[in-house]
Amino acid sequence: MTTATIEKPARVAMNGVDIPTFVATLGVVGQNPEIAHFTFRASGEWLSGTHSRTSFEGFFGAMGEQKHRQSYAIEGDHPQVLCGADNGVTPVEMLLAALSACLTAGIGNIAAMRQVKLHSVETSIEGDIDLNGILGLDKSVRNGFSGIRATFRIKGEASDEVLEAIVHQSVARSAVFDVLTNGVPVTVAAIAA
Repeated sequence: MTTATIEKPARVAMNGVDIPTFVATLGVVGQNPEIAHFTFRASGEWLSGTHSRTSFEGFFGAMGEQKHRQSYAIEGDHPQVLCGADNGVTPVEMLLAALSACLTAGIGNIAAMRQVKLHSVETSIEGDIDLNGILGLDKSVRNGFSGIRATFRIKGEASDEVLEAIVHQSVARSAVFDVLTNGVPVTVAAIAA
């Protein structure tokens, strides 16, 4: 009697994700967990009224200082109905964008690791907020969102159950979802310039 070995086909790059490099990175981090310790940074500046700009140039990760391939910035403001000039999205909209981007990135990575070809992923995220809290008019109302709803429309070469499982795995591994649902200590220091 002979024993035949069945080899699984190698995972290939898919959905824009370089799977061989991703798998190799998992192996390296598994052997040296300190490589996974990152510190991300944002630098903000007030421009006028409720308008500000936040820049992102570098971060610490993979045991050293890193630079983005270019400098990035986002503009934040309040809409005119909230006494702003509407020069950018509101900070709470940025939070919704961060959740959308994190979950969508996770979907792309997880689908690629499972060798599921995606055709499209569309996100709809809404957050409810009662401004009586942030305006100081009702101390019983919280300042932030009272609830957030995320809906994903995902199409790919897999069953609906497999695609839904990919979305749920993305939620389970999402850093932004974790911060929103579990909280994180935040310290604030004011330094006179």
